[in-house]
Amino acid sequence: MKVPRDFSGPDLVKALRGVGYETVRQTGSHIRMVTNERGQHHVTVPNHNSIKVGTLSGILGDVAAHLEISRDELARRLFE
Repeated sequence: MKVPRDFSGPDLVKALRGVGYETVRQTGSHIRMVTNERGQHHVTVPNHNSIKVGTLSGILGDVAAHLEISRDELARRLFE
């Protein structure tokens, strides 16, 4: 899976809503999201114009592990 290089925080928030996450709160430049699918899971998304590749990769890995799907399957759901 190739991680997009020009993905913003708001873009990621919108994409995560498509897989069951919802925004709980925002503190400064970070957005906290939660899902109750397969148990409760929290993820923090930086509200930046461009998320660093390593940060985005870490968030995607965490979400994929929680949803018990591969990173490639998650990428298909989020980016297509």
